[in-house]
Amino acid sequence: MAGSDRAVPAPTAPVSPAAAPEAVKILIAGGFGVGKTTMVGSVSEIAPLRTEEPLTAAGLDVDDLAGIEEKRATTVALDFGRISIGGELVLYLFGTPGQQRFWFMWNDLAIGALGAVVLVDVRRPESSFAAVDFFERRGIPFVVGVNGFHGRHPYPAEDVREALALPEHVQVLLCDARERASCRDVLVALIDQLIDAAAGTAAP
Repeated sequence: MAGSDRAVPAPTAPVSPAAAPEAVKILIAGGFGVGKTTMVGSVSEIAPLRTEEPLTAAGLDVDDLAGIEEKRATTVALDFGRISIGGELVLYLFGTPGQQRFWFMWNDLAIGALGAVVLVDVRRPESSFAAVDFFERRGIPFVVGVNGFHGRHPYPAEDVREALALPEHVQVLLCDARERASCRDVLVALIDQLIDAAAGTAAP
């Protein structure tokens, strides 16, 4: 208004919203009873989604419980959890079902996944052969986490590598699926590997 002595506020610079953290989908895979549900639950910063059902007598002919006789439930679809890494990265964790009759779901769960952790039980290393083969065939980067049941690791990482016939570029890490810090270290190793691979691809 003409003649008004009201001060006109100076224009302010627009406030930039904080950059949203990057979201990455990671699969936690392996054989039946290797600790996938335990790992997702241990490391997740939210209450994990679980789709477990009790093992029943009807499954005795199809579920091999050798070495894991104490197991009472099994994942029938997926486990889901989330963990933030360094405030700039959010990992969405999808645990795959381990029983062979549910493997058809792996293809759908793998859509959009940038990497995977293959858990191994050294008492039954053969139970994780299919997971290793699945990711190798699809070119999805993965690391191997050797789950020390009862906190024990009877074999060094290199012996596990040899037993699984893994190439040198696949990291083999000893871990405990019950411990958050141990699981987090495995995930960080996978993310570092993915970052190094991306940097190598982008280099001229």
